[in-house]
Amino acid sequence: MVAITLTAEEAALLRQVLTGYLSDLRMEIADTDSRDFREKLKEEEAFLKRLIEQLGTEAAATG
Repeated sequence: MVAITLTAEEAALLRQVLTGYLSDLRMEIADTDSRDFREKLKEEEAFLKRLIEQLGTEAAATG
């Protein structure tokens, strides 16, 4: 397991960046014709959602 220590400000910025990327990723999923590639992108989307949720939970716990 890898652990990264972030300040509350760093966590907020990372969450913001990942949320923006997630928005772009959703558009890519909608525009993708390849079923296999779409499934890969959906897996990435699920991972990012979990990561964003963790960043929010950690920020709330430390903030």
